[in-house]
Amino acid sequence: MNRTAIVTGSGRNIGRAIALALAAQGVSVVVNGHRDRAAVDAVAKEITDADGRALPVMADVSKHDEVAALVQAAADAFGSVDIVVSNVGVRRMQPFLDISVADWDAVLATNLTPAFYLARNAIPHMQKRKWGRLILISGFDGFWGQVTQRAHNITAKAGLHGLAKALAREFGPDGITANTVAPGAIDTVRDQSQYKHQPKEKIVAEIPLGRFGHVNEIAAACTFLAGDGGGFTSGQVIHVNGGHYMY
Repeated sequence: MNRTAIVTGSGRNIGRAIALALAAQGVSVVVNGHRDRAAVDAVAKEITDADGRALPVMADVSKHDEVAALVQAAADAFGSVDIVVSNVGVRRMQPFLDISVADWDAVLATNLTPAFYLARNAIPHMQKRKWGRLILISGFDGFWGQVTQRAHNITAKAGLHGLAKALAREFGPDGITANTVAPGAIDTVRDQSQYKHQPKEKIVAEIPLGRFGHVNEIAAACTFLAGDGGGFTSGQVIHVNGGHYMY
């Protein structure tokens, strides 16, 4: 693909896998994070060492001015912005009545608002080429709602798919698709203190395939949506969950 992608939160876990998978398809990739510069640089180097094209850019995507600068850096470096993967999030375990206004605002500012900022800044670039892919990484809790004490997270994850549908409808005439990928239980490095009510053994027992998913399996869904083969898929959600829940 002669395309440019921005993958947020791509210093580790799912984001890293997506960045590497797109780069393997010939996509120029902007690798993004906002805390761990060494991790972001390492992913970019992994891509360039494999003869790919990568640009590491540190930016806090909960801030509009930093997102605008991130998108412009991608366009300046590679000449276009064709693919955007919004992949950031925090998962706080809090009883609903313990969620403060600041807590609510902080989770939505991290989990939902960056997708709006990215789309708002990237879509004009996509319109110029009459081609674009917006991919929003949501989560199974935004559809199933089975996880207790995460009202703010569930709201944000559901909102991501609502945004994808709205973008798909409005910008389809410009050759732009918008979709959601909803990972189920994926084997990643995470803060286990926020998953005390979800023992891993119990989750595995509920999954028909009998295992956690791999980050590469999320990346595969994204590469499909980002490529020409995904050109007639828009406003949809791809659930990658091993049959844990079905629609």
